[in-house]
Amino acid sequence: MTRLTRRRFLRDATLGGGAITAAWLPGWAQPVSAGIAQGIATPLPTLSGDTIALRVAHQMMTIDGKPSHAIGINGTVPAPLIRLRQGQTARLTVTNDLDEETSIHWHGLLVPFQMDGVPGISFPGIPARSTFTYEFPVIQAGTYWYHSHSGLQEQMGHYGPIVIDPAGADPIGSDREHVIVLSDHSPLHPHTIFRKLKLQGGYFNYQKQTLGSLLAGRDQSAGERRMWGGMRMDPTDVSDVTGATYTYLVNGHGPGDNWTALFAPGERVRLRIINASAMTNFNVRIPGLTLTIVQADGQDVKPVTVDEFQIAVAETYDVIVEPTISIAYTLVAEAWDRSGMARATLAPRVGMTAVVPALRNRPLATMADMGMGTMAGMDHGSSHDMPAMAHPATKADDAAAACPPEHAAMGHCTPGAGASGTAAMAGMSHGMRDFANAPGLPKTPTVQTVAPMPVDRTGEPPQGLGDAGHRILVYRDLVAVKSNPDPRAPSRRMQIHLTGNMERYMWAFDGVKLNEVKAPIPFRQGERIRVTLVNDTMMAHPIHLHGHFFELVTGHGDHAPRKHTINVAPGGTATFDLTADAVGDWAFHCHMLYHMHAGMMQVVTVRPDGAGIDGKTEAA
Repeated sequence: MTRLTRRRFLRDATLGGGAITAAWLPGWAQPVSAGIAQGIATPLPTLSGDTIALRVAHQMMTIDGKPSHAIGINGTVPAPLIRLRQGQTARLTVTNDLDEETSIHWHGLLVPFQMDGVPGISFPGIPARSTFTYEFPVIQAGTYWYHSHSGLQEQMGHYGPIVIDPAGADPIGSDREHVIVLSDHSPLHPHTIFRKLKLQGGYFNYQKQTLGSLLAGRDQSAGERRMWGGMRMDPTDVSDVTGATYTYLVNGHGPGDNWTALFAPGERVRLRIINASAMTNFNVRIPGLTLTIVQADGQDVKPVTVDEFQIAVAETYDVIVEPTISIAYTLVAEAWDRSGMARATLAPRVGMTAVVPALRNRPLATMADMGMGTMAGMDHGSSHDMPAMAHPATKADDAAAACPPEHAAMGHCTPGAGASGTAAMAGMSHGMRDFANAPGLPKTPTVQTVAPMPVDRTGEPPQGLGDAGHRILVYRDLVAVKSNPDPRAPSRRMQIHLTGNMERYMWAFDGVKLNEVKAPIPFRQGERIRVTLVNDTMMAHPIHLHGHFFELVTGHGDHAPRKHTINVAPGGTATFDLTADAVGDWAFHCHMLYHMHAGMMQVVTVRPDGAGIDGKTEAA
């Protein structure tokens, strides 16, 4: 391993310092970065120490040469890098220079609930022209971030990274590290974006199927298009807000800005990757380099070697790369719907670039994304395959042909008894509007669909990456380095449905939007609960629980990966075990900003006496 000496680091920093600087960017995110070296105290401008001052205000920023309005912290977008040490007490004074309320939530940090920073739940917010001081012990290490939890301010640039160094030696050794903050930015005001989503489903989807693509033999066949059209469903509706309005950023830089991270050949380079976007999951790869995942959501995991991974909104992954030759590499963060990409360069010298790959074909939703479970295999899962259920015709299949599974899924017909294939399941309920599959859900417009046969999809590549042709990270690859702190089995179970109406743009938990909620979800202090999330929609949802980590139930026993955010695949399920060890009121929500704003949010209350536990749960 090459050792990064102070002299060599200063040489590299001098190279970075020779580039043009941008006043609206913090020191760590300037156009060229020499990075941060372990063992050298804050070589780049960071905020650290026991007392930190932050100021929230309006400002301008420039992306790919175009000026844009933003909300920044201390005059920069993204916000300054806050670097703390495990075991210290942090005191952060936030001054609000806006004409409206603001807040800061310390995403993934375990803090007293009064310091969690969610207006209306854990504190009253920071009024305009006032100051609030957060103070809490730093009890963990890892990569995290901070952002506004007021209105839609996060979309306007109110976010920044946090790095917490361990109290002792860092078990993840590296010669150099870079902080990589991914985000999305639009010249449209976020309330304008939300209004357009409410007025027209798919407003920003410029990737719909066309006659030209049909004639060229791309995308779905004519038969598939007829069936999906009959269901009034669009298989290209993968992302609500797309590259039609978004520019995708790396550390506040657009693709044309080409943010550059320096390295020396032979170094072990740590990339602390944070998805601080409002609405975009990113598929991350560096052509020519292998990626070794060593941390997820700030928690150490056994190294996993992949070629690409998807980072959902609000997740963090720490990645090790080891470039051995003196060439440049392109860091590609492709939007999950492939309507655009964020791009940066890893290079040994300033001014070097590498080939930027073209955007790949955008994904199409499949029967699995409808929640068709075991029937989804009949769809073959590819946008280039034959129509769903295509197979040699037999007499026994006549009834199934008269009622294809897609039509049955929407409740338009019933498969005939006596036929093979789909019809053999005639006794089962396949209707996506059949509330018998989820009898506890309210029959309201908020519940447009109910997944007929949702299955755990944590072992599958994320949507659109199943045919990537190389190694893709899946949740089941993640294994904790240390055994979990609470080995107890859950004492009760809870099932929560993720529901929505794409056309009216309403999102909710269990069909109840936040403004309709009558009472919080109650947990008893210290109890162990198994929570299963059921995604009844055809869109992925990154679900975040404040104040806690939970263990994914993915077959790794007491080494289950610990996370604070889990991306639940369309039509799928995800299960985690939780120890309710933090008394107080905590936000629980989808981290797609406009989904949360539209109602997909609840409050979890952890009580010493456990009062109010309702009938939604059952004994384990």
